[in-house]
Amino acid sequence: MQFNEILFLTLNMIILIVGVLIGVAFLTLMERKVLGYIQFRKGPNKVGLIGIVQPFSDAIKLFSKEFYVPLKSNYFYFLLSPIFSLILSLFIWMVFPYLEGLNYLSLGFLLFLCCLSFGVYMIMLSGWSSNSNFAMLGAIRAIAQTISYEVSLIFLFLCVIFLILDFNLIMFYYYQIFISFIFLVLPIAMGVFVSMLAECNRTPFDFAEGESELVSGFNIEYVGSEFAFIFLSEYSMILFMSLIFVISFWGGIKLMSFFFLKIVFLGFLFIWVRGMLPRFRYDKLMYLTWKIYLPFSLNFLLLILLILSFKWNFFSKLMEN
Repeated sequence: MQFNEILFLTLNMIILIVGVLIGVAFLTLMERKVLGYIQFRKGPNKVGLIGIVQPFSDAIKLFSKEFYVPLKSNYFYFLLSPIFSLILSLFIWMVFPYLEGLNYLSLGFLLFLCCLSFGVYMIMLSGWSSNSNFAMLGAIRAIAQTISYEVSLIFLFLCVIFLILDFNLIMFYYYQIFISFIFLVLPIAMGVFVSMLAECNRTPFDFAEGESELVSGFNIEYVGSEFAFIFLSEYSMILFMSLIFVISFWGGIKLMSFFFLKIVFLGFLFIWVRGMLPRFRYDKLMYLTWKIYLPFSLNFLLLILLILSFKWNFFSKLMEN
């Protein structure tokens, strides 16, 4: 690669990371506003015009708080796990496909799945290194939940991967020029959205942070900047899941302004579900993925493979004739 190309890619990544961090800041503001109106109250409206500066004041407050480390914690892992969690959630944005400059990864979808699986270790380290019973219980819950829903999520995504027969995210753009996949495989899209809620530990699947029994779950011992890193990574993953959903099911990256509006709408759905639905029971959470979503995704995957095999046989016989 030439120096100009490396410089161009580096600037691309820097602008993307800065944009993601600013987007995360305003996603927290949107969440507080939407939840406020759902509960018939005002959200943040004092700091700046209609509370527009509130995320920055929250950041200043969190990063200026006293730094506290529990006496019996595993100091090295306790400090590094939130930082690595944020780095991982920002690194996964490398799969963002650019039409301009042809900056994309040919195996971007595999990188997305690998980074998604690696996030489990960060939660495990956060809970274990705190040396707290509540943190450890929250981490065990989160690990079991994340691994369980990853299985069904991967099979659901494989259904659309077999439709395009490529791991390159840019191919979703070309295959959805005339019709979006959400109209062809609506049940798959709905299953993917629910699995994304569980992957991000969002309501009604936020068992890792069950306030009634675990106080705050795996992040109970974190304060200040470390607490901010954990929640920056969580909200960054919400934005990224919205991005992947829009690319895979909702028309790809055509009409860029409309594309970003669709990502905002998916983020709004994450918040709306939190405001409208109560928390599940944990056994129902596991029943949902192992007894409903996993058989459903496997059967749908088999159906798509059968349709594709019939299509290939038909075209091969047509070519022979």
